[in-house]
Amino acid sequence: MSTQPTPPQDVPHCPRHPDRVSYVRCQRCGRPACPECQRPAPVGVHCVDCVREAQAGARQVRSTSGVVIRARRPLVTYTVMALCVIGYLLQLFVPGFSQTFVEWNLALGAEPWRMLTAGFLHDTSNPLPVHLALNMLSLWFLGRALEPVLGHWRFAAVFCLGVIGGSVAQALLTDPTTSGWGASGGIFAIGAALLVELRHDRQSLISMAVVLGINLVYGFTIGVNISWQAHVGGLVTGLLLGGIYASGAKVKNRGSYHVLCTVVVGIALIWAGMSLGFHAWDIYREQVYAS
Repeated sequence: MSTQPTPPQDVPHCPRHPDRVSYVRCQRCGRPACPECQRPAPVGVHCVDCVREAQAGARQVRSTSGVVIRARRPLVTYTVMALCVIGYLLQLFVPGFSQTFVEWNLALGAEPWRMLTAGFLHDTSNPLPVHLALNMLSLWFLGRALEPVLGHWRFAAVFCLGVIGGSVAQALLTDPTTSGWGASGGIFAIGAALLVELRHDRQSLISMAVVLGINLVYGFTIGVNISWQAHVGGLVTGLLLGGIYASGAKVKNRGSYHVLCTVVVGIALIWAGMSLGFHAWDIYREQVYAS
């Protein structure tokens, strides 16, 4: 019969995992740290407890909108992209789905949800999802840049109200029977809000301004079946919300101020869209009776 030798009592064990032996020690506190509890440092490693203590004592850097800038997953960006893909599939396989949720000027008064749902639908006439792919690529780049700076709910508000603002502009500047879809209004709103954020942070605006300018000019001149009206509406909405979020730095209760202003802008846009929808219906009815 053989017996296992008793390990010496002075073998270092990780304090967070007493069953694990570790000869690697934290450079700050000197305690043993197992591989799971080690964090790379400029020299050696630190344990997770020392890292958390250092982060808690560090000065928090905030954006002009008051959000603590840190590495966070752009969950809203991913969610919007997923909803757009799901919406595209429903358009392909569910008869009448597009007609129920597309932006249609004549229906905005009685069915105001179309102003938002149209932002999650895309052109299905092309065998290849070019419209969807281009919008998702733009959303991917812009969303990853802006969402960590604004925070999740502000970013979601910029996109959704940008879509609604695009629908309102389309209802204002197009024929009463016009319909449209696409996330472009929300994407332009994100780009515009990012432009405002860069301006207040005193960073270079050239690259973002050029990108927005090219896309806006493309919608005016070369683009076929592209609603430049929605682009303009999203751009104006994004500039407005970006300015609100950036200008609240001196407000005592900044979060409540942002919520209140966002709600007011949302109500105003929905009211404007519904009013334009009823007006479009009146014009269309007069045209029918006249003919």
